[in-house]
Amino acid sequence: MKDTRRLMMMGLFVSMALALHIVEKMMPIPFIAPGVKLGLSNIITLTVLIFLGFKDAFLVLLARILLSSVFAGGLSGFIYSTSGGILSLLIMELTRRLGKEDVSVIGISVIGAVFHNIGQLLAAALVIKNVNIFVYFPILFLAAVGTGVFVGLTTKYLLGYLRTVK
Repeated sequence: MKDTRRLMMMGLFVSMALALHIVEKMMPIPFIAPGVKLGLSNIITLTVLIFLGFKDAFLVLLARILLSSVFAGGLSGFIYSTSGGILSLLIMELTRRLGKEDVSVIGISVIGAVFHNIGQLLAAALVIKNVNIFVYFPILFLAAVGTGVFVGLTTKYLLGYLRTVK
C-alpha cells in the first residue's frame, strides 16, 4: 500500500508541475530580461526533493520536462530545461545534505535557481559555441535570487501543509 500511495503522490506532483509550467508560459509577466520566468514548476521539484527525496524528485523533474516539451516546448525547451533542471536539482540535494539544519528551504531554492540559470547558460554556450553568453549571468543572478525566494517561500508553506496530512 505504501508503494501505491507514493506512486499516486508522484503522479499528482508531475501533473501539478506540468500544470504550473503551462500556466506560467501563458502569463504575460514582463521581467527584467528575456527568458526569465518565475519557475513555478520548481515549487513542485523542491517540494518533492524535501518531502520524498532525491530519487523521486529526479523522476518528477524528468517526467515534467518530457511532458512539457511535448505539450508546450520543443527541442530547445527540452535542452535548456534538462540542463538547468538537472544541475539545479543536484546542487539543491548537495546543499540540503551538507547544510542540514543550517540552510533553509528558501536558501536551497535560491541556490537551485542560480544553478538552474548556470545550467541553461552552459547549454546555450554549447549550442551557440560561444562562452560570451555568460555576460548575461549578472542579470540572471539577480532574477534568480528574487524568483528563488518566491519559490522557496511557497515551498515552505506547501511543505507545512503536506506534513500535516501525511
